[in-house]
Amino acid sequence: MYRLLHCAQQMGHRRLERVPRKVSKPRALVATEPDQVYCWDITYLPTQVRGMHFYLYLFVDIFSRKIVGWQVFDCESAQLAADLLRDICERQCIPEGQLTVHSDNGSPMKGETMLATMWRLGITPSRSRPSVSNDNPYSESLFRTLKFRPQLPLGPFTDILHARRWVTDLVHWYNTEHRHSAIRFVTPTQRHAGLDGPMLAKREDVYAAARQANPNRWSATARNWHPVNEVHLNPHTPKPTENKNLRKPA
Repeated sequence: MYRLLHCAQQMGHRRLERVPRKVSKPRALVATEPDQVYCWDITYLPTQVRGMHFYLYLFVDIFSRKIVGWQVFDCESAQLAADLLRDICERQCIPEGQLTVHSDNGSPMKGETMLATMWRLGITPSRSRPSVSNDNPYSESLFRTLKFRPQLPLGPFTDILHARRWVTDLVHWYNTEHRHSAIRFVTPTQRHAGLDGPMLAKREDVYAAARQANPNRWSATARNWHPVNEVHLNPHTPKPTENKNLRKPA
């Protein structure tokens, strides 16, 4: 039946609704140094009024994992996001054409004010696919890390100043004390400043000396202390190819 309909050019969308459109995967991004690719998102912080929230705006550098900028507001706004991004670029001294900023498809992310600010600053925008949280993994992972810290209040925040004080302490811990496993257990601030190379080289020397002194205590492999030179966001994975060595069923 479908073959006959196709031959008669009758195969099409026949319902009174919008035709589904194919959404392509976001462009693959690679960061080889700080201030090349940022991710950002907004998460809710509870208040004492049911149904109302404070909103944490947070930008993270995917290469160093450093939180380069944040703010807590009482609403979601493209204007507030644009002001925060402009402050970050001025503080980081980012030249035009260097930075790509990735986000999801929320209204503050794709509002005209935000897009106009990015255009004036020479920033390339990047978007996740609708309803695909995996396209913005660094922001999602960071929010989980922050919200599962023991310092998170057991109850709601009393006011916006309370929320900002909590985020201030948490960002300081994350950037300067937290040894991130994805960047070889150095802090994001050390990585952002380019201090991770000498530190990791010293660790590798210590491991090599300890292994040489007591080889029986070591397994075949040791921890990798080489710096991470490239960080990928939404890399394109090749399609699996058919294994010619497998026999097809008769």
